[in-house]
Amino acid sequence: MPRYLWGVAASLFYCVAALAQTGAQTGGIEIKDAWARATPGGAQTGAAYLTLLSPTGDRLTGVTSPAAEKAELHQMTNDGGIMRMREVTAIDLPPGTPVSLKPGGLHVMLMGLKHPLQPGQSLPVTLQFEKSGTREVNVAVGKVGATGPETQSGAAHATPAH
Repeated sequence: MPRYLWGVAASLFYCVAALAQTGAQTGGIEIKDAWARATPGGAQTGAAYLTLLSPTGDRLTGVTSPAAEKAELHQMTNDGGIMRMREVTAIDLPPGTPVSLKPGGLHVMLMGLKHPLQPGQSLPVTLQFEKSGTREVNVAVGKVGATGPETQSGAAHATPAH
């Protein structure tokens, strides 16, 4: 093989390796089963739930939504038979281990809702990850007493935010 072809092949190899590394650092987090309960009229707060899977490990460090004045990461804990809710600054995502934000545990707290959450609608939520950057997910709104996502069809629609 002529010498210049070896140079081209080596350049292509390094470009592909660099692109693969960039993809691993900027994405790869699977976001699925994003859902929220509908809120009764006049409610000022709501919650969103979802499951995250990071193949390489990451941390969820923040959340925002245009549907609420403020969004925070929260955790419910049982303290001597009394359920308490507190804000958490981040949620660790161990490599290859699903982390579920669900009722009675970790969740996204939406405060100062701008409109009631209505069944059948969806709301955008932006997730901020320490390594993977920002991702937007559409959260499906179920019935007032819902205990999980309305559909079990798999992944929620998530796109990188710009």
